[in-house]
Parts: sequence; structure tokens; C-alpha cells
Amino acid sequence: MRAMILKEFRELRRDKRTVAMLVALPIVLLVIFGYAANFTISSISTHVVGPHAEAVGSALPGLFDVTEVDTSADSQSAQDRVRDNKADVVIDTSTTPPTAYVDGSNLFVAQTAASAFGRAGNKVQVDIMFNPDLTTSWVMVPALVGLILTFIGTIITSLGLVRERQAGTLEQLAVMPFRPSDVIVGKIAPYFILAAIDMLLVTVLGMWLFDVPFNGSPFAFVLGGAIFLFVVLGIGVFISTVSQTQGQAIQTAILFLMPQILLSGFIFPLQAMPIAIRWIGYCLPLTYFVQISQGIMLRGASIASLWLPFVVLAGMAIVVFTGAVLRFRRDLAPRQHKERPAPERAVP
Repeated sequence: MRAMILKEFRELRRDKRTVAMLVALPIVLLVIFGYAANFTISSISTHVVGPHAEAVGSALPGLFDVTEVDTSADSQSAQDRVRDNKADVVIDTSTTPPTAYVDGSNLFVAQTAASAFGRAGNKVQVDIMFNPDLTTSWVMVPALVGLILTFIGTIITSLGLVRERQAGTLEQLAVMPFRPSDVIVGKIAPYFILAAIDMLLVTVLGMWLFDVPFNGSPFAFVLGGAIFLFVVLGIGVFISTVSQTQGQAIQTAILFLMPQILLSGFIFPLQAMPIAIRWIGYCLPLTYFVQISQGIMLRGASIASLWLPFVVLAGMAIVVFTGAVLRFRRDLAPRQHKERPAPERAVP
């Protein structure tokens, strides 16, 4: 028995992924849930517009972080600022009482703002835009689309490629006149098509079952989904290149998926996280697709107003896909060298 116990410890010492799952993952979960699992919003980005903007802005409680005061803007400008996600709350002082336009697509912030204005009595009239009843499913369904794409892109893609490695198919491809980029594109194309179908299916079902609106451009939504898919599929390919077995691929994918679920704003609001934890969320691709999907479906936001998440996702797609191709090329190179026949010697 003692020999078996020592043997297992030696096996664990060599299996770095399992050690990471046993040691690193509990620590990560402890830190995340200790610091990020917070629904309490302590600061709300606020603009105040209209003729009495300065007076109203100075009288707001500290919860409302007034980042801009514009005495020349009108009611339409106030609503456009909320739609374009320039602020979570925009107070229009040209009406009596002043009207607070609140972004209902940001659920927790909207609930906090509505509660704070409710305690203020009838001093401010609250108009919750894009999600007037603060329905949770309206916010969750656009985010779920991104989560499903992340699941397909990382776990399913990495498992498929690792399965081919174990079956010896990659060794056969190594001796054929294919570039690594050709192999990767050929391998991920079916997953890209299946994920696109899933995106369409989940979106349509969410609109039908939960009455989730689609107020924006379908082209912008498809474009954002396509860019995001390239990112997560590239990550899946990269995971497959550092994994020898399907078990290793699953372990690595879980280590990647867990922060995506917890730190992307999918469950816990980014505004409620400490800045050190929040910056991890800003490095995750799901964070930006959630902004795109919620912005397009609920607010009807344009590509111009969502330029930042589009640009960040495009940059991530280039970096991740390039890294996957380089890693895949290095992975195939030894096999290509090994399988290349030796040159024939000239007969004297």
C-alpha cells in the first residue's frame, strides 16, 4: 500500500495540470468569490444635462459619479448618451421634475439607481430604458449566447483536435503539403459553422421564450459573433497544442472557462469588483462580447458606439490565431522532419 501511495504522489508531481486543478483552482475560486462575488454597486457613472445641470449635479449623493455636466444638451441627447453607453444614468434637468434616464441593460446598476432615486421621493422622475421591468432574462440571454460560443470554441474544438492527435491523423497531415494555417482553418471551419448555428438558435429561442427584444442591427451582431468565435476557436486550438490527451484538454479548458464565467460581468457586475480583479475581466474576450450582444440586442447600439469592444476583440483574434498557428507549426515541425525521407546517395 505504501508503494502505491508513493507511486501516485510521483504521478501527480509529473502531472502539472492535475496539480494546478488541485491547488491553483481552489485558490483562484477563493480569491474570485471573496473579492468579485459582490452585487453591491458603489459608483454609478452619471451625466447631468440641461439648464439646471450644475445645481442638480452638485446635489446628487455620492453614489452617482458625475463625470460630465452639459447645460446645452437636450432630452434627446440625454437618451442617446444612455443608448451609446456613455453613462449608466443621464439626468435631464430641462423637465420638471428632472428626468433620470437609466440604462436597464445594466441590470444591477439600474436596480441600484432606481432604488436610490426611489428613496429621494418625487425629486426625480425615473425612466428605465431598454429593460423597463428590469427583467433578468433580458440581460442573461445575450450573455448566454457568448457563454455557449465560449464553451464550443474552447472545449469542443480542443477535444476534437486532441482526438485526432491520439488517432495519428496529425502525423499524416504533417507529411502532406499543407501549411499550418491551412490545417487550422480546415479543422476549425466545421466548429465555426456549428457555433454560428448555435448562436442563431439560442438567440431566436431567447427572443421567443423570454420575449427578449432585438433592437439593433443583425449585421453588427453577426460581425461581433464572428470575431468572438475566431478568438475562442483560436484559444481552443492553442489548448489542443499543449495537451496530449483529452483529459488534459478538458483540465486546461476549465482553467480558462472559470474566469470567463465569473469575471466577465456575466454573473457579477464589473463595477462592483475591486480594480485589481476588474482588470482581469477586461482581459477576457467574453467581457467584450457581452457588451456587444447586450448593446445591440437591448439598446440598439451601433457599431460606432461599440467600437471599443469590436476593436479589442479583433486585436485578440489576431493575437490568439497567430499564436495558435505558430504553436501548431512548431508542433508539426518535428514530425515533418522525422517523416521526411533521407536523400538518396548518388551511385559511384
